[in-house]
Amino acid sequence: MLHDRVLVRVPVDEGERRSSSGIVIPATAQVARRLSWGNVLGVGNNVRNVKVGDRVLFNPEDQLEVEIQGDGYLVMRERDIHAMATERTEHGTGLYL
Repeated sequence: MLHDRVLVRVPVDEGERRSSSGIVIPATAQVARRLSWGNVLGVGNNVRNVKVGDRVLFNPEDQLEVEIQGDGYLVMRERDIHAMATERTEHGTGLYL
């Protein structure tokens, strides 16, 4: 990756999902604009806060999609990341919003 770009893999949706109250939501249900979590697989030289292995929260509709060896990934700028969940705890809780 170059400059301030981040390569993210988005987990594949399993189709149907359940709400916290147990209601089944079909895969075809329309959802309002929703942010997604993904796993960082690569970062550019100028990325300062995100590391490979972090989980990041972002808007998937505004990102560029790329296919590498048949798998889909997203490429985004570091500034397009809304939050980060990390295993590094030297700065606090591990969830930064």
